[in-house]
Amino acid sequence: MLHRGGHRGFRGPRGSFAGRLVGTRTAWTTVCDGEFFCPGCGGDRNYQRRTGRRRFVFLGVPLLSRGEAGPVVECAACQDHFGLETLDHPTTVRLSAMLRDAVHTVVIAVLTTGGTASRAALDAAVTTLHGAGFDDCTEERLTALVDALAADTGSFDVPDCVPGLAIELHEALGPLTPHLAPAGREALLLQGARIALADGPYTPAERDVLATAGCALTIDPHDVARLLVAATRTPS
Repeated sequence: MLHRGGHRGFRGPRGSFAGRLVGTRTAWTTVCDGEFFCPGCGGDRNYQRRTGRRRFVFLGVPLLSRGEAGPVVECAACQDHFGLETLDHPTTVRLSAMLRDAVHTVVIAVLTTGGTASRAALDAAVTTLHGAGFDDCTEERLTALVDALAADTGSFDVPDCVPGLAIELHEALGPLTPHLAPAGREALLLQGARIALADGPYTPAERDVLATAGCALTIDPHDVARLLVAATRTPS
């Protein structure tokens, strides 16, 4: 974490006479603003991205340039300064939306392997999506969506995850993965596994889709295999 710039006197007792005469001051300029997840506050806050110039100050008058400062991200609430890499972390609102989209993509991917023909699989899928916040999800809507995907891309109920479906999984899961703990990534895969198991043992196509999802979540193939076995032993 980078701390706020400001007046800094020469070494000596705090509040000393020398410290009041001379020092270094940073003049900050705001480049842009927005919302970010503040590590200091532990929540979503407004920020300003700022650059600065350090100047040697004598009797309160800026004199010699001491170089540039920043760029930094300044929290509007706590006013602490952070590195620009802080902006790579999604806000809580954005992270929640990414997780919802990821759950939806995994569910649809599993259903495209033939799950819409099973009432049990559809029930499990609807329950999972309700838990993710898709309150208006119904079996009819899921079936219509999967049928539309099949009409557009072709049948998915064969082994080897088709390229279009694999791309969808990587696009939805890839950006989210760095922000999930290993347990969170595994939980997401297990949700898909339980839907696949709702109507019986895994089919080859279901295994392939789940393996592709595991790859997108950067879960080691050996751990994917372990999780798929564990899902068969764990009640839904």
